[in-house]
Amino acid sequence: MDSILSKIEELITPAMNEMNLIVDSVTWEVEGKYNYLKIVLDKNDYIDIDTIVEATNKINPILDEYDLIEEEYILDISSKERG
Repeated sequence: MDSILSKIEELITPAMNEMNLIVDSVTWEVEGKYNYLKIVLDKNDYIDIDTIVEATNKINPILDEYDLIEEEYILDISSKERG
């Protein structure tokens, strides 16, 4: 799975860079009977919900085109927490 996650990060990074976003992490998590592909984005300043929606709209078609994950999953895109 690690090689698939690395490939996903490689595929989505150019689109996120166009939005001035940084791909902080791409992880696969299983919680109960659900699989999650979690992508955490970062930026020099605050990422609002509209930016997350726009990023999701750019990432979804990339994931669909390359179809690297056979299992069903929930795509979870969020911003990096700032402390």
